[in-house]
Amino acid sequence: MRSERGPGSQLYVSPLTSYLLPLTFHPMSRAFQALSGVANACQILPNVISGGQPTADQLKALKAAGGDIVLDLRDPMEPRPVDEPTLLRELGMEYVNIPVKAGALNDATLERILAVLRSAGDRTVFFHCGSGSRVGAALIPHFILDLGMEEQDAIDQAMRVGLRNAEYLEWGLDYARRNQPGSGP
Repeated sequence: MRSERGPGSQLYVSPLTSYLLPLTFHPMSRAFQALSGVANACQILPNVISGGQPTADQLKALKAAGGDIVLDLRDPMEPRPVDEPTLLRELGMEYVNIPVKAGALNDATLERILAVLRSAGDRTVFFHCGSGSRVGAALIPHFILDLGMEEQDAIDQAMRVGLRNAEYLEWGLDYARRNQPGSGP
């Protein structure tokens, strides 16, 4: 278990585990509340909220609550209730679409996702797919490689986020295992 404190932050015990993370409560609490009603909505890290497909009203509320980045793992051809790229551009938010499809899972896709999470800094990221399953899988390497979680803890967190697909689980785990320090070439 890791305990960290940053300037102006408080220790945060995630409701999902006893993992301790620094959190400045006001911006994230409002952002998470703005996404009320999103399937599998979960504040998994101080600056990352995950979930399923949001509505236009939820995205507008997210912006009003301080949301900065929307990381969407859905294929642009998947049906959805809102034209996210257009709406988010109008709202002045950053929209990143990195499609994740069963049967086409690769390291390059995970590396692009991890790059967005790693470069977000203190900006609030809403990370979503249709239900949370693809998001859960993509978070496994982030939990293990970037946050130092044990493998089982990372899997448990991914399941709580919405991971329900064995192929996605193996994709995230395989990447994390092969990229851990000391795992060889």
